[in-house]
Amino acid sequence: MADQMTEPKPTEDQQETPRQPSRRRFIIIGVVAILVVGAFLWWWHSTYYEDTDDAQVDGNLVQISSRIQGHVLRVFVDQNQFVDAGTLLVQVDPADFETALHQAEANLESAEASYEAARVNIPVIHINTGTNLNNASIDVVSAHEAVVESENQLKADQARVVAAQANYEKARLDLERYTPLVQKDIISKQQYDAAVATADADKAAVDEAEADVVAAQNAVRMAHDRVVQAQSSLNYARTAPQQVAIQKAKADQAAAQVDQARAALAQAELNLEYCQIHAPTSGIVTIKSVQPGQNVSVGQALMTLVSLDNVWITANFKETQLEHMRPGQAVTLHIDAYDRDYDGRVTQIGGATGSMLSLFPPENATGNYVKVVQRIPVRIDLTEPQENKDHLLRPGMSVEPRVRVK
Repeated sequence: MADQMTEPKPTEDQQETPRQPSRRRFIIIGVVAILVVGAFLWWWHSTYYEDTDDAQVDGNLVQISSRIQGHVLRVFVDQNQFVDAGTLLVQVDPADFETALHQAEANLESAEASYEAARVNIPVIHINTGTNLNNASIDVVSAHEAVVESENQLKADQARVVAAQANYEKARLDLERYTPLVQKDIISKQQYDAAVATADADKAAVDEAEADVVAAQNAVRMAHDRVVQAQSSLNYARTAPQQVAIQKAKADQAAAQVDQARAALAQAELNLEYCQIHAPTSGIVTIKSVQPGQNVSVGQALMTLVSLDNVWITANFKETQLEHMRPGQAVTLHIDAYDRDYDGRVTQIGGATGSMLSLFPPENATGNYVKVVQRIPVRIDLTEPQENKDHLLRPGMSVEPRVRVK
């Protein structure tokens, strides 16, 4: 009993010897388990996810330019200043454009007055031409009647000439018979003087009748001229529809001039509005190159506005990663700058590789072709845009997207 109680204890080395194989086995099992889990995770990730580190935040860069030519009065923003949509950025001197606006208003009033006069004159022309047509028709009838009357008067005057010539011829013959008789005192001197007077009177009657014939001939000629004139007036009066149409055309032309003047007035109003250049969207002012006192021209770039309300991610995936990638797939976006994740979704897959969209696309038909895995841009939008209401995402920031493809 005493010998058993005094049996020596094993040393420390003798106690650890049986434990070492057990610890080594545990370590090996743990390493194997870690490798298996890592392999499983790698398989899971490579099977169900595609990711890349070639991605960045994109956004709209709005070029602010002048739509008119003028002198800059004031610039209301500074470089890298955040502005809201509608903020006044630049003011151009409006003096010249206000003068142009007043001139356009005056031109419009003048055009409207001309149109009103042309429009009102249409029924007046219509009535006048109708009246002229009736009067011309009456004048033609009157002229023909005057011709007939003057011709009848000519015939009467010619008949009086014949009668006067006959009377004169009888008086002349009587005077010739009385001349020898008075010389022989067969008849009295008084009878002879009476015969002379009668011959002279008949001669005067002939001259008067011939003068009346000449006057009647002139009257006939004038009557024919009046017929021609009246016929011409009638022909002109018959153009009444054409005259009304011409007046309507003038009214239409005046109406077109009114429209033209209104368009010029609208353009003048727009030019006056363009004197104040406002921000089309909210964002940050960059690349500001305009200063007060500067003369600007149409289309000249004044500054660039970086929009922060509408941003997206452009991820350049390898072509071998796109087999199962489709629009609408969920994406986890890791932003390097903030070590923060955002939710997104694939919205578009580019139509060509980045090399094809470059300024100088590669030429592979030279005989020096080396196959290189190409990258295609993929657009990713935020699922919840309000996540960026603090405007932390800025164009150009690096992003690591992870797309769930299965």
